[in-house]
Amino acid sequence: MSERDDRVVYEYALLRVVPRVERGEYFNAGVLVYCRAKSFVAAHTHLDETKLRALDPKADVAGVQAALRAVEGVCAGGEAAGQAAGDDPGRRFRWLIAPRSTVVQPGPVHTGLTADPAAEARRLLDLLVR
Repeated sequence: MSERDDRVVYEYALLRVVPRVERGEYFNAGVLVYCRAKSFVAAHTHLDETKLRALDPKADVAGVQAALRAVEGVCAGGEAAGQAAGDDPGRRFRWLIAPRSTVVQPGPVHTGLTADPAAEARRLLDLLVR
């Protein structure tokens, strides 16, 4: 079997920080990756405080960091997932990508193929966020 035959479909969405929702300005601060075939869901985040302060000098950096950590916790499952602890990875992903009007918002969902969803999540963070 070739490496290409090992690939499975995955979905991903970027996490956007929208410091002032009324202005609609945002920047990418994380990525959510879900792969049904591997029962995998993960979030990787990176907050660029310089970008955050450029869009809103009075931004609550600690609050934004906490919101990003909460998304990571929901993906991780267990106690860190709170009410979503008993949900399967797909339900946690779908809940996290639901539209919301908050400082941390999900972007549109995209798809791809990968043999390693965990490596793909790290690659997407480096490519689209950092």
